[in-house]
Amino acid sequence: KQWYQRRVAITAGHLACEDTASYLTCWCVNLEMEEKHDLMKQVAHQTIVMQYILELAKTMEVPPIACVPSFFTKIAKCDDKYMEGFNLELNAFIGRIEKRSKEKMDKLMKEAEEEERQKRLGPGGLDPVEVYEELPDELKKCFDTKDVQLLQDTLLAMPKDEAEQWLQKCVDSGLWVPGGNDESASAPPE
Repeated sequence: KQWYQRRVAITAGHLACEDTASYLTCWCVNLEMEEKHDLMKQVAHQTIVMQYILELAKTMEVPPIACVPSFFTKIAKCDDKYMEGFNLELNAFIGRIEKRSKEKMDKLMKEAEEEERQKRLGPGGLDPVEVYEELPDELKKCFDTKDVQLLQDTLLAMPKDEAEQWLQKCVDSGLWVPGGNDESASAPPE
């Protein structure tokens, strides 16, 4: 019955071609990315059936449409070794689909993270999240409490070069906006 259902799906002979096999492969990847594992496995089975029909057509040197009935006759009468080979190919194909799906998802996630990071960049091209994570704890506290006076006092307590470096990073990332709403915040400490 399982093969009969597959046969019904492929009996439209004009679909027995490389384009259909390619489409089914792409569909499998998309289904796996959508976490529709069972449907992906069913479509993967159809893809391997299609590939077997295409290989049979090459061997017999006839159009693939002519091989659809031959394939199902052969598969109905096949021995265990032939089915074992088919199942090995199917499992290998499913493994490749799962791997490709994961790679594609990883790439999409990385692109989305980079896009999000690009949106966050401050006027000097630095990521405020990254700069905040690098800050010494005493400077983090200033930003957490939004205490401008504490920030100025903390910067004044640091060596001048170090304070200027941190202040510049904060400005470049947008964490510190010179000349903001508070007049006292407009000038960095000397």
